[in-house]
Amino acid sequence: MSLPLVPLPASVTPAKGVAFTLTDAVFITGDADAAGVLHRLVLTRTGLHLTAAPGTAEPDSAAIDVAVDGDGPPESYRLSVDHRRISIRGADSAGLFYGVQTLGQLITRSSDGWVIPGVDIDDAPRFAYRGVMLDVARHFHDVATVTAYLERAASLKFNVLHLHLSDDQGWRLALTRRPELTARAAASAVGGGAGGFFTADDYRAIIAHAAANHMTVVPEFDMPGHTHAVGLAYPEVAAPPAVDGWDAAGGPAPVAGEAYTGMGVGFSSLRIGAPETDAFVDDVLTELAELTPGPYLHFGGDEAHGTPAEDFAAFVARTSRVIADLGKTPIAWHEAGAAADLAPGTIGQYWGLVSPTDGADERARAFVARGGRVILSPADAVYLDMKPTADAPLGLTWANGPTSLERAYSWEPGEVVSGISEDDILGVEAPLWTETVRDLDDIDALAFPRIAAAAEAAWSAATGSADNRTWESFRERVGALGPLWTTLGIRFPASPEVAWTV
Repeated sequence: MSLPLVPLPASVTPAKGVAFTLTDAVFITGDADAAGVLHRLVLTRTGLHLTAAPGTAEPDSAAIDVAVDGDGPPESYRLSVDHRRISIRGADSAGLFYGVQTLGQLITRSSDGWVIPGVDIDDAPRFAYRGVMLDVARHFHDVATVTAYLERAASLKFNVLHLHLSDDQGWRLALTRRPELTARAAASAVGGGAGGFFTADDYRAIIAHAAANHMTVVPEFDMPGHTHAVGLAYPEVAAPPAVDGWDAAGGPAPVAGEAYTGMGVGFSSLRIGAPETDAFVDDVLTELAELTPGPYLHFGGDEAHGTPAEDFAAFVARTSRVIADLGKTPIAWHEAGAAADLAPGTIGQYWGLVSPTDGADERARAFVARGGRVILSPADAVYLDMKPTADAPLGLTWANGPTSLERAYSWEPGEVVSGISEDDILGVEAPLWTETVRDLDDIDALAFPRIAAAAEAAWSAATGSADNRTWESFRERVGALGPLWTTLGIRFPASPEVAWTV
């Protein structure tokens, strides 16, 4: 039986017949931050209060020692478990944090109490960027919900939280330069639900909590499409809704100046080339850059069907240069690759299918040709808002759905976009759009257990290149995480594709 480790570590060597027994008498020594994370994790999982030791534990005492030693690639760690000692060594603080998360997955209840099996693990990530995205625009999610979700993601070694902060239904971040955005454009949501927005202090709190969990926040203001809400606040920068031939997706038709509560996309656009629009874009991106310590700003660029192609190319080229001039790296959805004059180094986020259609792969390759890299988010594999089964009460099905756990697992990042190398792939991101998602329970119901499949695609070796990097092994390993997820308060559905440990 495989050890219950997700994502699969680079190297795992079990020590048969060896186990470390967890009791209140166990000491934690070493790095204070990592020791605090471990203490809280063990307490939640087992109810045990481990003892913090100010220095080195006595030679004959049971102890867990956690430390940064600077050895190995970024975010890597080594974990060793024998019958009296556990050692976790990280190349940096992030690696040490991930080593602690791995140890948490190994905690098992036995007839003799809480135990950790003997093992030696040497682990490092495949990709530098391992992201989850949460859409807070279709339905608003408050700080508590966002931080709970990022904690869940960090436990699976994700290191990026992408926040989709604006869309046709609402604008979700208060800006002093453009106060009308939240005064007039934040009170609506899909289905007519209540909206909401983050204050600057709320946003800073999310960033701080993410940093404590070794995650970088990537904010997104989606432009030039997905901007109907902008017109509620600043009508001079918004074009009239382009509804000819538009698919309403079963919802109401958009009306200029009125809040939009449907799910249809592609009808809205900014007024490209207008001085008022350029000033608006400059204002919102400048303030977003000031609020955001991380290296990336995402400016959307997807589904701009209401924007003429020439105007679209001019807009995304200018906007990418604005972001670069602010000292940030621009990210855009793959459609922006159609523009010939993107700022060099712009990152493209591919959201097409595992088998690309309609030239999506060509547009993704264009980012690489201009010195950028690609984030892979194939919609029919890692869009967590797709229904997991046909009868699931939440989610959508447009991306060849439903998306089973096996399909979420059985794809290989290096094989999606032909003509790009492993080095051209910045990483993998699993988006969660929230047309049908209203609270944390809904998030859990759609994200789990498929988020674990995305975590393995982002962290672990290529599919089939290592023992246990297979669907058969994954479904066994993820099933054994059921007790841990339950004690962490995650309301995951018991997927019938998995034999869950009770």
